[in-house]
Amino acid sequence: MKKLFFVSLSLLLFGASLFAQEPLKVRADAFPPKDENNDVKATINMASTVADMANWNRYPTYETYIAMMQGWAEEFPTLCHLDTIGVSVNGRQILSMYIEVQTVVDLYRPEFFYSSTMHGDEVTGFVMMLRLIDTLLHGYGSNEQYTELINHTRISINPLSNPDGTYRSGNHTVRNAMRYNANFVDLNRNYPDPFGTEPMQSQQPENTAMINYVTNHNFRLSANLHGGAEVMNYPWDSFTSNEQPHPKRDWWISVCQRFIDTSRSYSNSHFRDTYPSGYTAGGDWYVISNGRQDYMNHYHNCLEMTMEISSDKTLNSDLLPEYWRFLQHPLVNYIEEIHNIDNSSAIEEVTSLPASTQIAIYPNPSKDKIFIREELTNQIELFDIKGIRLMQLPAGSRLVDLQGLPQGIYFLRSGNRTGKIVKR
Repeated sequence: MKKLFFVSLSLLLFGASLFAQEPLKVRADAFPPKDENNDVKATINMASTVADMANWNRYPTYETYIAMMQGWAEEFPTLCHLDTIGVSVNGRQILSMYIEVQTVVDLYRPEFFYSSTMHGDEVTGFVMMLRLIDTLLHGYGSNEQYTELINHTRISINPLSNPDGTYRSGNHTVRNAMRYNANFVDLNRNYPDPFGTEPMQSQQPENTAMINYVTNHNFRLSANLHGGAEVMNYPWDSFTSNEQPHPKRDWWISVCQRFIDTSRSYSNSHFRDTYPSGYTAGGDWYVISNGRQDYMNHYHNCLEMTMEISSDKTLNSDLLPEYWRFLQHPLVNYIEEIHNIDNSSAIEEVTSLPASTQIAIYPNPSKDKIFIREELTNQIELFDIKGIRLMQLPAGSRLVDLQGLPQGIYFLRSGNRTGKIVKR
C-alpha cells in the first residue's frame, strides 16, 4: 500500500506541474474510493412505467428496466435477442441486449461489447446504454449509419452490471445507490489480475457471470462506462505508460481523439475536468490492480477501455438528455472503430482467416488439454496474445497440455495455419 501511495502521489504532482492552469481531478476510480454522495444534491426522477421513459429524463425503476429490455426483444425479434448474463447476489438479473441481423448464412462479423455501471452509483451510463439500444433498433432501415453498423457487427450492450448497488434502497429508486455490490465488494477490484496479483476478495457472482459471458463470445472491442469524471481511460491500468505501454497505444490515442473531437463538436465544455486532452492512459492517472479493463485486454484479446462520461456519479435526471446530445454520436462511432483495428500484433486475427487455414482443435474452450484433429506436417508452436512463444511441439503432435498456463487466449501456429484456444 505504501508503494502504491507514493507512486500515485508522484503521478499527481507530475500532472499538476504539466497542467497547473487546470488542477488534476482525483481519479473517480481511485483506490481507496472516495464517497461523493452525489445524489444528495441531485434531482432524481424515476420512471415507474416504460411510458415514463419517453423523454429520457428519468431513471427507470428496476421493473421498468426489465420491461424495457423485454419489450425491445419482443418488438424487434429479427434484430436482437435478450441474453441473461447472470444474477446478482440478491437475485437481480444482469442482462445484455445482443443486436445482430439474422441471416441464413452465418457470415463473419466482429463482436462488440458495451457494459455500464459496475459501480452501482455511477448511473449516467445506465441510461445512455438504454437509449443507445433504443436508437439503434428504431434507426435500423431508416438511418444509414445504424443500418450498416448492425449489418456488419454483432453488438452486445449490458446497461447495468451491478443492479444491487444501483437499487440499494429498493427497486423503486436509484437514490442512495452505492459503488459496491451487495457483499460490499468493489467489482472493479475483483477480476483475475494478468500481472501477478490475486483478487482482494473472493470472486463475486456478478463478475463470475460476466467472465463466463465474455469467454463464450469473441469480443474484439469493448468499453466499460463509469462516472465521477469525464475522461477516456485506455489501458493499461496496472502500469504507467512509461513502465509498460499498451501494444496499441498509438491506436488508442487516435480513437480517444476522435471520440473527444466528436463530443466537443456538440458541447465544447465537456471532457475537460481531468486532462485538457480529454483522455489518458489509466496508469498515468492512477495505478490499480484487478480491474476489468486489463483483464479483458490480456485474457480475452479484447481491446477494452474505460469511459468516464459524467463528472457527477449520480447525474441530475433532468440533465440526461443533454448528456445524450454530446455522447450519442461518439458512442455510435466508437462501435465503428471495431472495423478500423489494424492487425499489427504478432498473431494474426484467427477469426477472420478462411476455415481451410484454421487448425481444428477440441475441446475448445478447455481447462487442461486440447487435441488436434489432424496430423500437421510442420512444427507446432503455442503463443500467448502478446505474441510470446510458450511452447514448441514436433510435427504430428496431437496433444497440447495447457495445465500450467493461466486462463486466457492462446494461439497455435503450424506453417501458415493457425488456431485459437480459450483456456478456462
